Amino acid sequence: MSNKIVVFIVVLATLSGVYGLRQTQAKNETENNSLLANERNTIKVYKNSVHSVVNVSNIKVARMGYWGTDTQDVPAGAGSGFVWDDQGHIVTNFHVVSGGDKFSVSFHNDERQYKAKYIGGERKEDIAVLKLEKMPKNLKPLTQGDSDILLVGQKAIAIGNPFGLDSTITEGIVSALGRKILGYGNVKIHNMIQTDSPINPGSSGGPLLNSAGQVVGMNTLIFSGSGTNAGVGFAVPITTIKRTVPQLIKHGRVIRPFLGVVFFDRAYQEQFGINKGLAIKYVYEGSPAEKAGLQGLSRDPYGRYFLGDILLAIDGVSIDSYDKVFHVLDSFKVGDTVELTFIRDEKIVRKKVKLGRN
Repeated sequence: MSNKIVVFIVVLATLSGVYGLRQTQAKNETENNSLLANERNTIKVYKNSVHSVVNVSNIKVARMGYWGTDTQDVPAGAGSGFVWDDQGHIVTNFHVVSGGDKFSVSFHNDERQYKAKYIGGERKEDIAVLKLEKMPKNLKPLTQGDSDILLVGQKAIAIGNPFGLDSTITEGIVSALGRKILGYGNVKIHNMIQTDSPINPGSSGGPLLNSAGQVVGMNTLIFSGSGTNAGVGFAVPITTIKRTVPQLIKHGRVIRPFLGVVFFDRAYQEQFGINKGLAIKYVYEGSPAEKAGLQGLSRDPYGRYFLGDILLAIDGVSIDSYDKVFHVLDSFKVGDTVELTFIRDEKIVRKKVKLGRN
């Protein structure tokens, strides 16, 4: 075959390839032009975010054999999470990793399983942090938004792994703001974002995104009689996550102001006709409460029990539940001084207390 013929064939093949590429581009442009602006936005958010959303596997080590000397890894659950920073920290829900001994993380279109270690968690806010032992190339954290400026009715996009179906995207709106929902830690999580973007088992820990592709919350729970999506889902706001995650990374836990008292259950104290405030059951030794002279349940030499102080307010905020105590104290810092209002011997007493560290 002559050189001229070879050159002709190469040129023809090149022109054919270019022509085919242009045809494909023209077809894609035509199809893209047929998409609505909202569709194009959703597609863009998905493409820019999906590689930063992970599947989290919770693994329990089970002991086998007669003496329990053999061990076997047993899957204990799975959920979602997202890349927090370029250091390999993964944010997810506390309930996703609770009880696990080992954890593995997988990424979109990546067949490898990446081992991760537990860094810390906050049960009461249902937030936990893992850290990858080895990281994939081009690890990309999601951009963090601002949940304080969300508006009811604006677009809400969820990405996660419902029922093990990885990299699933759903879309809805912000249905309501400022919800107080009882969480995994048996304390109400404040300022929860309500959304109708479908959230199902396995979606927990995945990001809730705005139309700019910024994380505004973490999908956490649903209200449903069947355990599947019913159009009412809730996400922990990114404002709470941004406050909590740095502490988990640094300390492994959240450092909070500490008063040092244990309260009776409401049902128990109501048996004694106490329907206002919280009766103190026990005061921890060396705690700020003990230093301030607060008293819990006591017993005389004859075995008779006597109720102690009944806490009515902290810095003027009325107290009627442990949930209220938790959130009022959470608004202060370690070392702050607050005024406690309580009942002792049927008299109102006020005392200043310097909050300690939990």
